[in-house]
Amino acid sequence: MLIRHGFLKFKCIPMLFFLVLYACGIETEDHKRVSRAKSTLNEEVIRIPMTIKRPSGMQKFLLEATVYRPDGQGPFPLVVLNHGSPRDPEKRRRKGRARFEAQSREFIKRGFVVAIPMRRGYANSDGEFAESYGKCNNAHFYKAGMETARDILAAIRFMQSQPYVDASRVLLIGQSAGGFGSLALASQEVEGLLGVINFAGVRGSPRPFKNCSPNRLIKAVEKYGQTTKVPTLWIYSENDSYIPPSLAREMHDAYTEAGGKARFVMLPPFEKDGHFIFHRKSGIPLWIKIVEDFIKEIEILSPANEK
Repeated sequence: MLIRHGFLKFKCIPMLFFLVLYACGIETEDHKRVSRAKSTLNEEVIRIPMTIKRPSGMQKFLLEATVYRPDGQGPFPLVVLNHGSPRDPEKRRRKGRARFEAQSREFIKRGFVVAIPMRRGYANSDGEFAESYGKCNNAHFYKAGMETARDILAAIRFMQSQPYVDASRVLLIGQSAGGFGSLALASQEVEGLLGVINFAGVRGSPRPFKNCSPNRLIKAVEKYGQTTKVPTLWIYSENDSYIPPSLAREMHDAYTEAGGKARFVMLPPFEKDGHFIFHRKSGIPLWIKIVEDFIKEIEILSPANEK
């Protein structure tokens, strides 16, 4: 009995030591990493209200979102980062909220508030996936993009109501389906929106190097371009498995010929798949200067009363 008792005492020492360290505020490496991120990005997870009018009545949702803020009270210009849509439907919930920590840090350093909303059907947001384009041989890309735009608009309007945000200075950035949806929303004349950056915007890629209906995709962006007044920046990569360079250029040409303002940039091949050049931290040096030049062009960092 004495030996067993002594053994239990010995086994408890490491746990007791850990608890003492924790109580005293001494952190592990993981705790330090999280603390550093929070101290420099002021990360906050919020719920954004969204209401949609349906024939059956009003539907209300709460969208999960990540917000990063610079130090200070602001008001700061706003960047809304919009995530893509995985080919595997099961990953929409399973992957959890998008954080884009390294990417957001670049915008925080330049004085932006960053909001990353998770749309309906993703992560912990309410509702079912609402962005389906239907069957491949009869894809409704325009409609799907406008459905994505609903969620993005809800995020913009909520963030514009925050005291630390300058509602007159908004920049949309989207990747893949998020880029496509950002172009869709820009066609609706959103108050305060000054520009859009589209990273690899596309819909309709059920498998690598295959698009459901390229002609319908081109027609959709052409329609967006007809009513878009703000400047846009399109960034693609030569080895994007979701959209070939030729299709990306055709989309851009249709968009500009319809009246949309767009600067098109085709970057060299990036790692194994250029579709994720925005996602990867290693991709940031390849696009940050291009983005920075666009930010200067649209003068979003200048307060409205100084323009």
